[in-house]
Amino acid sequence: MARKLPPLNAIRAFEAAGRHVSFTRAAVELNVTHGAVSRQVGLLESWLGTPLFRRSASQLALTEAGRIYLAEVTSMLDRLAVASMHMLDQAVPTALRINAPPTFAMRWLLSRISGFQRRRPDIEIRLTTSTAPVNFHDNAYDIAIRGAQEPLSGYVSQPFMTELIVPVCHIDLLDGGQMCKPRDLAEQVLISYATEPYSWSDWLQAADVPDIKPRGSLRFEQMYFALQAAVDGLGVVLVPLFLVIDDIITGSLCMPFGVLAAKQRQYFANAVHSTPTVEAFYEWLLREGHDTERSMADWSLSMKSGTANP
Repeated sequence: MARKLPPLNAIRAFEAAGRHVSFTRAAVELNVTHGAVSRQVGLLESWLGTPLFRRSASQLALTEAGRIYLAEVTSMLDRLAVASMHMLDQAVPTALRINAPPTFAMRWLLSRISGFQRRRPDIEIRLTTSTAPVNFHDNAYDIAIRGAQEPLSGYVSQPFMTELIVPVCHIDLLDGGQMCKPRDLAEQVLISYATEPYSWSDWLQAADVPDIKPRGSLRFEQMYFALQAAVDGLGVVLVPLFLVIDDIITGSLCMPFGVLAAKQRQYFANAVHSTPTVEAFYEWLLREGHDTERSMADWSLSMKSGTANP
């Protein structure tokens, strides 16, 4: 048997008017007009077949029936509000789909993402990786992270970290003064990868040694494998400094020529629309990017002052 329920908008209007004993104050609370409250209360009285208020030119008062009904209705709405809040607390978290380059995701983002999830447990991060051009129409992601010179036109883009692309290698390759100046790269293996934003030929040109012929070369599809080859001491690779700063601080990798001929660009987070969830992630990403840049700046200062570990 179907429940016989009164109009719920009329219930809300009556409950607010009864608490305030005022149609005017109820109207302000519900963001409607005085007349709208009066009409809804009248509709409820007709549905119940009994007056709930005594009206006069100067005063509004609940009838006995209205007072009893108000107590029941207020209790009912309070229980409904509590039950609804409980369900919201148990609801499935909002999903935020992030797409980022593989090496960036593995070496920078993944180690930090737990911090965002502790701050916002209501947001579920779903991470995929790609180096393909951003295409929100054909791919299922909400935010795409990419390194670039300029923000994507037509999108909500947030720069969050400056990228310096520099040559790095295992510390052992510096033994015996084998690599003091760019021309010494003629005795090294140069490592490259298909997705690199800065080629060795470009770097050598910028370093004024365009005629260098290296001893050998290694080429990989992804930056991750090229970087691992450098970690294993197989040669020198051009990579973003922020991805290897921890390895450099611990001494497993080094920058043989400092930031000579480094290429600079920005890392951007890009979205189609600005939503509260996107804005929350952007805010966190910007803070993490600044923390990374500050760590690199502190390390650079310690090197200049001679306080860093060799």
